[in-house]
Amino acid sequence: MDHIDRLLLAQLQLDATQPYAALGQAVGLSAGAAHERVRKLRERGVIRRTMADVDPAAVGSAVLAYVMVDSTSWMGDSAADFAAIPEILEAHVIAGSASVLVKVRTATTEQLQDVLRRIYAVDGVSGTQATVVLETFFERPLSPVPAEG
Repeated sequence: MDHIDRLLLAQLQLDATQPYAALGQAVGLSAGAAHERVRKLRERGVIRRTMADVDPAAVGSAVLAYVMVDSTSWMGDSAADFAAIPEILEAHVIAGSASVLVKVRTATTEQLQDVLRRIYAVDGVSGTQATVVLETFFERPLSPVPAEG
């Protein structure tokens, strides 16, 4: 992957709906060359998917929490159990005092409490520690262009 591919990725993260002509112009390529490079990035799995960035509050999911999950055993085989809880947006096996870190979105804290109950039902879970987000300063995608430093 070269510098142009990285610039294309950065442009697509800003607006994945822009025409190939605009995309190519932004990185110094023709529309056809931009299209071909994007196609190859998809084929190689660099671009995993294209999606809309939806405002969680606008769709009734204003409560954001990160939950540290404690366990009595290795949780690396429990991905399907966490994935079965639709309010869990991300789940990560982690090192440290907890075993799993999950990102949860719900409409209310009562619904968050219900999600915590369902997490407790996962085999091996012995406890949770939830942190509710009060305000998000910013969220940003991973920059495909290395920082100069």
